[in-house]
Amino acid sequence: MVDGRRSPRPRTGPPTGAHASRAGLARRRRRRWLYGGALGAAVVLIGVTVAGSIVYAKLSANITPDEAAARELARYEKERPTALVKGAQNILLIGSDSRAGAGNGEYGKDSGTERSDTTILLHLSADRRSATAVSLPRDLMVDVPACRRRDGSRGEPMFAMFNYAFQTGGSACTVRTVEKLTGVRVDHHVVVDFSGFKDMVDAVDGVEVCLDEPIDDKAAKLRLPAGRVTLDGEQALGYVRARKSLGNGSDTDRMDRQQRFLSALVTKVRGNDVLLNPVKLYPVLDAATSSLTTDPALASLHGLYDLVRGLRDIPASRVRFLTVPREAYVYNANRDQLVQPAAEDLFRRLRTDKPIAVSAASAREAADKSAAAFRGRTAADDICG
Repeated sequence: MVDGRRSPRPRTGPPTGAHASRAGLARRRRRRWLYGGALGAAVVLIGVTVAGSIVYAKLSANITPDEAAARELARYEKERPTALVKGAQNILLIGSDSRAGAGNGEYGKDSGTERSDTTILLHLSADRRSATAVSLPRDLMVDVPACRRRDGSRGEPMFAMFNYAFQTGGSACTVRTVEKLTGVRVDHHVVVDFSGFKDMVDAVDGVEVCLDEPIDDKAAKLRLPAGRVTLDGEQALGYVRARKSLGNGSDTDRMDRQQRFLSALVTKVRGNDVLLNPVKLYPVLDAATSSLTTDPALASLHGLYDLVRGLRDIPASRVRFLTVPREAYVYNANRDQLVQPAAEDLFRRLRTDKPIAVSAASAREAADKSAAAFRGRTAADDICG
């Protein structure tokens, strides 16, 4: 009540006049803001999705599917070993010494052939709690089956050096040779070339090694001081391929060096500064996928991810690097032959997914002593140790 008069009742209906104009304007601004925010979020989401799709497609397209090998292996399916343990997997990793292509030609004249410079049989346990990488010497004397040559003709079975299989019939012939030698079913195979290896090392900003003495190897284009040295891709390739100028000049010593270097490379890639940093991770993935030729099942990011996903929880101390037990070939000291029964015991454990016992003794020492001992190291070991 004001001056004896009834106070006006508060307005409950819609505003009128100037008030109505201000309220409507505010509502329109809120709607525009919400619409603009939603549109902006949608644009960002679409942009991220499109960018992700482009990156995924690009990385997947980098990988070369080995269709020819898949067809060749299918022809011999009946003679191939049977997988004995469900869930366990065996992947054959082949380092090609091809001189073809712009990135590879500088390492020598391209003679039109290529051999497997490094071959590793990687066994992943069914529970994915351990992994074993077994190096197969390129000079190991083995039975190479009749394989289809690169020109379409078919060769004869022969007893020859292991890397002759890749020269004769590529990855399919190498897979068949390994399966015949070990009785282990090879589930997947991956071929990596020279230039891809260099790019991988460069993508992680180099890998540190420890040198007991200086290196001056003209053939490997390698000149390094003694002590701790971080190798770039070019230097790393020379380091893992050099033979006569490092150590005792044997292929055994070179395989030791390759194993130590791969351990260090894997450890660096698994580090958080790479895996959790997209800026660093993309170049690594780009380099890795660009250098790969794989069986069709692995020839995509999805296929590789399914494989790698099972590796991420394996403790570094449970990743073992071994060299197949061998000794000098009885008819040629420059070639190797398997040491039995140590080699068959190793192959049997891989076939049946049994733990691999690793001793400090080398395979050569075991052979000299007629003992079944395996030599190896873990991925957790420091390369300078």
